[in-house]
Amino acid sequence: MTSTSLPPQPGTAHQATPAAPPAGRTGRSGADGRARTLRVGPRRPSSRKAAYLYLAPALLLYSCFVALPWLHTMWLSFFEWDGVTAGTWVGLGNYRQVLTDPALRSSILHALGFIGFYSLLPIALGLLLAAVIGGRGGRRYPASRTVLFLPQVVPLVAVGVTWKWMYSTDGIVNQTLRAVGLGFVTRAWLGDFTWAYVAVGLVGTWVMLGLCLVLFQAGIQKIDTSLYEAARLDGAGPVREFFAVTLPGLRAEISVALTITVISALASFDVVYVTTGGGPGDSTTVPGVLIYRLAFTNGEVGAACALAVVLSALIALVVLGITRITGERDS
Repeated sequence: MTSTSLPPQPGTAHQATPAAPPAGRTGRSGADGRARTLRVGPRRPSSRKAAYLYLAPALLLYSCFVALPWLHTMWLSFFEWDGVTAGTWVGLGNYRQVLTDPALRSSILHALGFIGFYSLLPIALGLLLAAVIGGRGGRRYPASRTVLFLPQVVPLVAVGVTWKWMYSTDGIVNQTLRAVGLGFVTRAWLGDFTWAYVAVGLVGTWVMLGLCLVLFQAGIQKIDTSLYEAARLDGAGPVREFFAVTLPGLRAEISVALTITVISALASFDVVYVTTGGGPGDSTTVPGVLIYRLAFTNGEVGAACALAVVLSALIALVVLGITRITGERDS
């Protein structure tokens, strides 16, 4: 028995069952009735190439003005060179000098000590002021925040000149001490072997305080106010509220502030050079001042470059440690 196919009925069109679209594509018909396909799946690698093209100008500038000069500095650190005549290859001799010379080692210790003034004190005071000025997620006293942030927009050379005048024998610091009956405490602060280091460090505290305050206030604004309400319902006072709600909510901001201020402490130069020049003696000498002195006063460019490389490595290690510690806490 043979089967015969019936012709299509009048007024009807013979329609074939459409084939399923291939995997990863979605069928869609256009205005002309033709089938069109849309690719559904991961983006093409061209999008990643486009991202690198956007980053290329910044990467080029960074390479020309940061990476290549640093590599050139490392190359010069292997030579004994006065900056004018031909240099002499000494290998790691300059690095041995950096690690064995007491003056060079003490400058690194002074920079590490500045971390207490440039980082720990500003962060502690910034947290306290942020809790008072912008506590419980609200905004208070914007004028105070603006005044405290001013040191960040003033050139550090001007800051050093101003504080040098304030610390002088007839400066405002000694005048204030005499006015409150503490005239026996007055002294030439920047010329005192005992107090010069502390005086310069407090200038760094004043400079970095505004930055820490603004960072912490911005962090407080993003803390959910319901957490403060829940803490108050549990009977928490202002101190407990700060340690239970505000401080945990500012972990990311504290990490950023710690990184920036530590770099500023280890790479300090402007304030120290303008106020004391590293004196009296070597009591306030830091690597930045010593690098300048070796390269432009003593003509020891190779030793200055070696100290700069060691300082860069030290900053990188400290920042890496801060990032690892804060990253583990956040996780």
